[in-house]
Amino acid sequence: MQQLSRNLFRFESTCNVYLIRNGDAAILIDFGDGSVLNVVAELGIRRVSAILMTHHHRDQGQGLPRAVEAGIPIWVPETESELFSEVDWYWQARNIYNNYNVREDRFSLLHSVPVAGFLTDYSQQSFSGVGFKVLPTPGHTPGSISIIAEVDGRQVGFVGDLIMSPGRLWSLAATQWTYNGAEGVAYSALSLLQIKELALDALLPSHGMVILEPAKAIDALVDPLLDLLNDRGEHRSLRERTKNPFKEITPHVFRNLTSVANSYVVVSNSGKAIIIDYGYDFIGGFPDGTGRTSRRPWLYNLPLMKKNLGVNHVDVALPTHYHDDHVAGMNLLQRVEHTSIWAPENFAPILTDPSNYNLPCLWFDPIKVDVIQPLHTKIGWEEFSLTLYPLPGHTRFAVAILLEADQKRILFTGDEFQGDGGQEWNYVYQNRYEMNDYRSAAELYELLKPDIILPGHWSALYPDEAYFQQLKERADRLVSYHESILPLQEVFPGVEGFIARLTPYQKEVEPGENFTYQCEVANPTPSSQKIAVRLVVPENWAAEPGICETELSPGQVAMLDFHVYIPANADPVRRERIAVDLFLGEHHFGQQAEALVTVTKRL
Repeated sequence: MQQLSRNLFRFESTCNVYLIRNGDAAILIDFGDGSVLNVVAELGIRRVSAILMTHHHRDQGQGLPRAVEAGIPIWVPETESELFSEVDWYWQARNIYNNYNVREDRFSLLHSVPVAGFLTDYSQQSFSGVGFKVLPTPGHTPGSISIIAEVDGRQVGFVGDLIMSPGRLWSLAATQWTYNGAEGVAYSALSLLQIKELALDALLPSHGMVILEPAKAIDALVDPLLDLLNDRGEHRSLRERTKNPFKEITPHVFRNLTSVANSYVVVSNSGKAIIIDYGYDFIGGFPDGTGRTSRRPWLYNLPLMKKNLGVNHVDVALPTHYHDDHVAGMNLLQRVEHTSIWAPENFAPILTDPSNYNLPCLWFDPIKVDVIQPLHTKIGWEEFSLTLYPLPGHTRFAVAILLEADQKRILFTGDEFQGDGGQEWNYVYQNRYEMNDYRSAAELYELLKPDIILPGHWSALYPDEAYFQQLKERADRLVSYHESILPLQEVFPGVEGFIARLTPYQKEVEPGENFTYQCEVANPTPSSQKIAVRLVVPENWAAEPGICETELSPGQVAMLDFHVYIPANADPVRRERIAVDLFLGEHHFGQQAEALVTVTKRL
């Protein structure tokens, strides 16, 4: 055990384990093989109050089962929590054959361990009277954190494997998050530059010795990392973008050049800002997979937004649609910046309760909506006005946002169209696409006649009359394709491919509970049809009514309620499937819609 200062110690295990002493209690940063517990008593420590993990790799925590036996609470990075508490399930699900996913998530624990709580990005937490700040520092892993604390009068950073020594990384292999990728290299550089801004007195890495001149050590590493990226032909403007990530569209409207979906900042004369879409700020690339451990928002450009654009507060965030790349960072903004989240009335419920829906690109967590905004209504914000219009096409649950600013009519359109020309369709059937959606979009664009169109992933457009005409012509062609290919005059499962849906899509219950499902069923045919719907539930479960019957006119949608009863002796099960079996007229469509029910143990 090496004493670094009066109450700070370093223990060399499979990784460096750091111990902070406060009286007869201690906090451990990372845990290694657990042998640190053999020596803590020598320091007068009677109780280890918490273990704080910087990331999920086995060298950081292979001894955690011993901590569980000792009753020591384990706190983990929120993004990586599943790789601690649910790693058994992960090992069963991980692809092995024909595997191109080379990220080092297979360097996880061999077995799950219970987790006491999360080290949430940007949170300030206290353990045994010692305060800590958690910073997201992706690089070595997508979910890595650095833990900042004042110990014995010095500001120190426990940085995991973000850096090993001046100019050195513990592993380059760990930074390869995709096959032949260098995503972690870019993120390492970004995270290191963020840590440098803190002007800490020391960095305490998971491998290597204490770094007493952090700025010099970081510069010595960032330079070769950026050189490597440059020679790979990737992120060549990264250093420049860390200084100025925003591009002026008009004097009050700016585009974030570093986000994976365009995020726009509207700055008022008072210094308040409204952000249109806020998903993943300053992206260095995505790791393989789309689960929680692969998707992580952060607030990287928030300080530069305030410094460069004169923003004193991010007052409002407003999405064009519900997809993760447009909303993932909003909970962070709300918690850290106290930003008010506005949402259009046509998809606010999806944000607040995503588990109800079977849709692509849902964010993992509910987003608390502070204000639900109406459509077709002028909304005042500071000296500006905004109006929200329904914009189906890419997804049914989207809006176009018309902003009047700087003598311009500016239209934020999300992902409605693809490409820098702004004309390529971007429809996704499971986003609840309907055949005439792009006709509606073309009509809206022509009606509003914006001076500037700001799309979700592409460059600004400055449309003319010819552009609006082209949108209408292309919309007509898209309709004609569907009319010529689909059997619209016959019984068929609708343009979406399904004519029934169940809500909620996901449900968690205990044995003996009962609950209600709502079945949305549509008639996509050109004639009236009798509909018969039966809810299919597991053996020994019950559903009432047994069958719902109704008659629907062409295009009509009905909402049918079913009550489900789970027996008191039901076994726990994850994602049990239920479905609706459906007759449309004489045609038996079979089990059209499904929903997932998780039965937990009764507490």
